[in-house]
Amino acid sequence: MTITIDCLGQRCPLPVIALAKRLPDVAVGGVIRVLADDPAAANDIPAWCRMRGQEYVGGHTVNGAPAFDVRRVS
Repeated sequence: MTITIDCLGQRCPLPVIALAKRLPDVAVGGVIRVLADDPAAANDIPAWCRMRGQEYVGGHTVNGAPAFDVRRVS
């Protein structure tokens, strides 16, 4: 199951805050995809994953928008 959060047009730290709020909605092993065009998201989301013990799966594009996938570990 993948939940997608649309944070396009939002600036740091809003995409990370949205990710943190939605994490409990995903079962362990599930993925949250954050759509975020703020250049800081490419650093902030992996850093948040390291600090919170979650798995940063990677970044890519979805329909031309930057997307960052996070797997819930705990």
